[in-house]
Amino acid sequence: MKKETIQEILDFIDERDWDQFHSPSNLAKSISIEAGELLECFQWSDDYDLDVVKEELADVLVYCIDLANKLDLDMDEIIMAKMQKNKEKYPISKAKGKSKKYTEYD
Repeated sequence: MKKETIQEILDFIDERDWDQFHSPSNLAKSISIEAGELLECFQWSDDYDLDVVKEELADVLVYCIDLANKLDLDMDEIIMAKMQKNKEKYPISKAKGKSKKYTEYD
């Protein structure tokens, strides 16, 4: 994520004095709510409106960025740490081309 994009989000919140409402629990709830709205785009078919999907996905991302900032987390660091864990849970030799959860491997 570009630093300019992150700063745009933080400035937007600051200019409106909304940080007072953005507790970690409120942000986590908002992420879930917006993710539900994103899911609605695909509820009854795969015939979705890409513009609506982009808006809902952006809402999820904005709240995620705000939460990471609120908790003073480095997004690159936490993503790379999670990707390393995923590599360990889903080794190519067992996971390639399969949709099973790691607990279901033979």
